[in-house]
Amino acid sequence: MKLPSFIYRSERVGLHGKPFSVYKIRTMKLGTKTSFAGEEHYTKHGKFLRKTKIDEFLQLVNVLKGEMRLVGPRSNVQEYWDIAPEHVKKKILSTKPGLTSLASIMFHDEEFLLQGNEDKYKNYYTIIAPMKNSLDMFYVDYHDIFLDIWILFKTSLIIIKKIFQK
Repeated sequence: MKLPSFIYRSERVGLHGKPFSVYKIRTMKLGTKTSFAGEEHYTKHGKFLRKTKIDEFLQLVNVLKGEMRLVGPRSNVQEYWDIAPEHVKKKILSTKPGLTSLASIMFHDEEFLLQGNEDKYKNYYTIIAPMKNSLDMFYVDYHDIFLDIWILFKTSLIIIKKIFQK
């Protein structure tokens, strides 16, 4: 099925390592291969859509299809899991991925944190990814309805704040 040009499909790894497609609103120009790209790679409204996480809303389709939950560890690409430690993979992939997570809250400004770093990949994989993995493993071990409600509430506050930020 051909998607409209403003919709982006990305292959991700879900529950028990099963691949699935997530849908997003395109924020980067066609041909851009990485989320570590610079300002010049954004579409006209891409930076705003990405900053406010509006580009993620199409993943509600994945929730309705049963591939994702509202709250859970964020889905990732196969290349990420290819280099992740085995114990991390086993634990995080034991639950469905979510639209939001503890890591999404903690690193809601991840692009800003990586901005200006010469080696964004190295900094991401040696500093940010291990912290995200720890938060996701904590979630898998201790999640309950109250934690899910808190995560949804905090995520909503972050999104609202970003929408009204200049």
